[in-house]
Amino acid sequence: MTAAPADFARARTEFIGIDAPRVEDGAAIWRIARDSEVLDLNSSYSYLLWCRDFSATSVVARDEAGEPVAFVTGYLRPDRPGTLVVWQVAVDHGHRGTGLAGRLLDALTSRVAAEHGLASVETTITPDNTASDRLFTSYAQRHDVALERTVLFDGELFPEGTHLPEVLYRIGPFHA
Repeated sequence: MTAAPADFARARTEFIGIDAPRVEDGAAIWRIARDSEVLDLNSSYSYLLWCRDFSATSVVARDEAGEPVAFVTGYLRPDRPGTLVVWQVAVDHGHRGTGLAGRLLDALTSRVAAEHGLASVETTITPDNTASDRLFTSYAQRHDVALERTVLFDGELFPEGTHLPEVLYRIGPFHA
């Protein structure tokens, strides 16, 4: 990956502020996810745990008062520690359309690359989520890396029986 820690610092100054989430951010992150109306909403407890246990692989954007207005949550795959799995991306309604999600993703992957090394990024997206498709497609283009799409989980695997398939987006490999 060609991004450097300076990219993370620059992203902080270009917007309100981007940094690692804190436990105190869990409730706000849960509200942003709920209000997105497209994400699978996890329990509020899980967002508190996420902020505690995965803050090194997640980021939040903050407004002038320091309150979260967007986030990206992720984790390193246990069987592939060079692979960052992006779990959720959400931007508060009032901050959409500004490129904030892309800046958050760039800042997160830059930080993970600097601190842990980064070979690839993975995420899953349902076929009807055009915003996420655009986000990750443009990310791969900006970083000049390959993007591979394969079905990870067919819809019939989900107990609800009406779930769309989850398509795995594998981005990389990144070059140091």
